Amino acid sequence: MSNILTLKVTDEFHGSRLDAALGGMIDTHSRSVLRSYIDEGKVSVDSKIITKPSFKVNAGQEIVIEIPEAQTLEAVPQDLPLNIVYQDDDILVIDKPIDYVVHPGAGVKDGTVMNALLYHFPQTASLARAGIVHRLDKDTSGLMVVALSQLAQIRLTRAISKHHVVREYEAIAEGEITAGGTIDAPIARDPHNRTKMAVMPEGIGREAITHYRVMERFRAHTRIRLRLETGRTHQIRVHMASIHHPLLGDTQYGGRRIKHIQGASEELANALKAYRHQALHAVHLEFEHPITKELVSFDSPLPQEMVNILDLLRKDTKEHGLL
Repeated sequence: MSNILTLKVTDEFHGSRLDAALGGMIDTHSRSVLRSYIDEGKVSVDSKIITKPSFKVNAGQEIVIEIPEAQTLEAVPQDLPLNIVYQDDDILVIDKPIDYVVHPGAGVKDGTVMNALLYHFPQTASLARAGIVHRLDKDTSGLMVVALSQLAQIRLTRAISKHHVVREYEAIAEGEITAGGTIDAPIARDPHNRTKMAVMPEGIGREAITHYRVMERFRAHTRIRLRLETGRTHQIRVHMASIHHPLLGDTQYGGRRIKHIQGASEELANALKAYRHQALHAVHLEFEHPITKELVSFDSPLPQEMVNILDLLRKDTKEHGLL
């Protein structure tokens, strides 16, 4: 079942892209969702189906959109822990540990953040994805904001799509990075391995931009701070691997490439070998509150496992100097 929405292009949007015009005229859906309707052939302009978001519209044209009815959530409420950093009537900020999937998917039916949200905040059952507006990988820890009301979800989703939400991470990358920079490289599903993402040629992948700066350099690793402009699946992991500095422990994208550091202590060697997930933590979140419009900011300390290995890398570099 679908709902049909008919709009008339006003003078304000004459000459605008179709996705921009829809985003300006419809406040109940995010621009990314509206763009997906265009991609799926659910939008027509003057009775002609348009599948290009960049299509230019003119004043007076009639736009018809086929909006699918919201699907019923299959996830069930489960009494699982949530580390709540902040909450009010409209938003929730949590600090997610590693080994915690955000929502059910292939091979994961329950035991997720979504299941916990449905239990502790039953009102999220009426929201798309139970109010989840962005994700962290299973083995990426740190801060996430969740919407608890429909208006908050719409506005947060829009803010993220417009790059108005500041998301910063800390990571330990393999190899010595001498200076910061920006990686501007499109990302799409890896055509050779559907469980992975990959940097793709211009025009094939979706836009992905990551800024990074060096915080500490060690003999064979670098501690970095990263800021996302976009939020593609596995973005930081794929981007860092693309410049030959995969994250420590990220075996999916080439991590733990360095088997041995000459002269390293047995303690450090064992700690590096035992690090079984990407060394990546969402440390900072900053955005305009979707309802009060107040600028809010949250920070999360590094998990102890990451602190411990940084201490060992620091000690090793002090003893041996940089390579």
